Amino acid sequence: MFKNYVKIAWRNLTKNKGYTIINVGGLALGMAVALIIGLWIKDELSHNSYFSNKDQIAQIYQSQTNNGETGTGPAIPRPLEMAIREGYMDNFKHVVMSSWTTPQYLKYKETSISREGNFMQREAPEMFDLNILKGEKDGIREINSIMLSESTAKALFGDADPIGKTIEVNSQYDMMVTAVFEDIPFNTSFSDTDFLMPWDKYVSVNEWVKNSVDHWGNNSYQMFVQIADNTSMEAVTDKIRNVKKDLNEDSREFNPQLFLLPMKDWHLRSRFENGKQAGGRIKYVWLFGIIGAFVLLLACINFMNLSTARSEKRAKEVGIRKSIGSQRSQLINQFLGESFLVVLFAFVIAVAIVVLSLNGFNDLARKELVFPWGSIGFWASSLVFILFTALLAGSYPALYLSSFKPVDVLKGTFKTGKHSGLPRKILVVVQFTVSVAFIIGTVIVMQQINHAKNRPIGYDKEGLVQVPTMSEDFTGKFELMREEFINSGAVTEMSTSSAPTTRIWSNRSGFDWEGKPEGFQEDLAWTEVSPEYAKSLNLKIIAGRDFSREFASDSTGVLLNETAVKYMGLQDPIGKLITDPDTENPIDPMKIIGVVQDMIAQSPYEPVKQGMYVFDKDGNGSFYNMRLNPSQSASQNIAVIERVFKEHFPNIPFQYDFVDEEYGEKFAAEERIGRLSGIFTALAILISCLGLFGLTSFVAEQRTKEIGVRKVLGASVFNVWNMLSKDFLKLVIISCFIAVPIAYYVMNGWLQEYPYRVILKWWIFALAMIGALAVTILTVSFQAIKAAKLNPARSLRTE
Repeated sequence: MFKNYVKIAWRNLTKNKGYTIINVGGLALGMAVALIIGLWIKDELSHNSYFSNKDQIAQIYQSQTNNGETGTGPAIPRPLEMAIREGYMDNFKHVVMSSWTTPQYLKYKETSISREGNFMQREAPEMFDLNILKGEKDGIREINSIMLSESTAKALFGDADPIGKTIEVNSQYDMMVTAVFEDIPFNTSFSDTDFLMPWDKYVSVNEWVKNSVDHWGNNSYQMFVQIADNTSMEAVTDKIRNVKKDLNEDSREFNPQLFLLPMKDWHLRSRFENGKQAGGRIKYVWLFGIIGAFVLLLACINFMNLSTARSEKRAKEVGIRKSIGSQRSQLINQFLGESFLVVLFAFVIAVAIVVLSLNGFNDLARKELVFPWGSIGFWASSLVFILFTALLAGSYPALYLSSFKPVDVLKGTFKTGKHSGLPRKILVVVQFTVSVAFIIGTVIVMQQINHAKNRPIGYDKEGLVQVPTMSEDFTGKFELMREEFINSGAVTEMSTSSAPTTRIWSNRSGFDWEGKPEGFQEDLAWTEVSPEYAKSLNLKIIAGRDFSREFASDSTGVLLNETAVKYMGLQDPIGKLITDPDTENPIDPMKIIGVVQDMIAQSPYEPVKQGMYVFDKDGNGSFYNMRLNPSQSASQNIAVIERVFKEHFPNIPFQYDFVDEEYGEKFAAEERIGRLSGIFTALAILISCLGLFGLTSFVAEQRTKEIGVRKVLGASVFNVWNMLSKDFLKLVIISCFIAVPIAYYVMNGWLQEYPYRVILKWWIFALAMIGALAVTILTVSFQAIKAAKLNPARSLRTE
């Protein structure tokens, strides 16, 4: 019986090659999209699965309220460590203080490289359960020890055994290699961690870290923890929530609240609004999951439509089978078997599409996905996927075709009824509703990205290069290097800054000024700069003046941005003093000498943060900011800069970043989502058009003789085209009017996440509707005009 079903299914498929190609091709595209989205979602959901203790690991986050607005982040003060260790260790297996992940220069003999890593306390390797390839797991217990990743060890030592060898860090201190750990995978929060060094070393070489041991206001550190077996994240959070507020009276006005953010939430749910968890990348998981489901649904709709549309051609087959004793269940099994065969072929093609496109998808999505050939779970899931798709695509045709009455069919009185095409019309409306909604969504995403891109950023990012200067070799050499670089002809201006142009690394509070409102809780971005900073960035001074080396008093001067002036309520800011009543780390009174134009240093989708630029007295900032000579090519300038750099720092690898590229990275996530959405939208439209093409060709085939009669009676090509096209156009117009309010509701909600956002314009929706109608007309017209141009004599010859 089964063999017979397969034969009949195969004959039907090969007999109607055009419909088979449309069916199999559409399903293959839909399944390929669903497969590749499934791999992407699995990778997102398995982020940090590399760590065996992931369910018990968390990071301590802190929420603080300034002037009614609550901000949340992982930055915590150093005294919190002792408070946790002395009062709450029953709740933890491990508590690990950590620096932020930063680049360091590592040198062994003549080899010098730059790698990123962390200073952490000695329990870190055990807590994260690093896979130690050489050496010992407790590799950072000694103050002068360092653990390297496998790739970093390879870069420094080649094939030689690195254990016990000494490397130089930042030309500042020597560290002995005690262990080599397996490279941490890409889909983890520590994929950039190429080395670990002891926390005690971090304290000993940085005076400001040493001095912050009792300073609750310095939130410059991270703390990772592993909770005890007999407790939960929620229970521990309840216990430590008010630790900072209870132990530090000065912080109470900000109502600091501590909590644990589990490792499973670091990647997908790390966004907070006003102190409350508000999602994150999980929205993209839901978005692509929905897209994948709908694209697959569109492909299944094609199968249903074409199968039911051809029902009359198989009516006699059903009638004969029923008249000789076939049960309805047997017919249902046969049609489901045909569906399974089509889906199986489609799945094989879909796998081939995924394999061929995976590298391109990885580049586009910034992933490292691999096809799981050896995964039993994947193939088991694929079998379920095939069965589910076959059932979804074949259930309606099977139930519909098997319901025909044999007497009516064989007597020739069988009619499908005037409402028999209604289900197909409904499915076409569903298809194009989804497609039009996808078009609108993709256009709005790209509009939002371009809206932020076109926002004035306050400085000239073109031709601006930044060079990190974390080594001790740079100390005291700024004036010399500035002169050397400018004299080389490759640089027109150069400055230093304590943070990169596209980031804010430090925020400070606790200042006083004339007219400060009672109880005002300020929060200001703090950047130390050399006097040439505004010139090197082409940053506009809109009031007062810039820093000048000619005025010794400028060493206590400060520049404010426009937002800071408004934020602080200063009517005439020039000459006003900003003081610091802090008794732990006081600073000299600062005089406001100028106001600079707002510049975007954080997210371009967020308002500019109030900031202050203070005089870098030592000239030892973390970055050189260089304005390239516009009369020469960038490559020429970089080559000259590298030559000069190597003359003075022969043992340090030359690193640089174009600020415009760094700024462009701020749009990377949204642009990836936009491009992927655009591709999936195009595929959804293609699948819908395939179905429409198949239906149009079938309708034209059904009405061949009618078209012949009409042409004999004088109908024009346009009359025939209009007859065949108008019903489909009506369905697409209905789809547009359903899709527009749905898309508006969904995308308006999505845009609310961005304070700086595009306004939804009517033309976006009109454009999507016109586009859908244009695609429909093109798709339908091909078959309609082809049918209209047929010689009526050929159409009527069999009568």
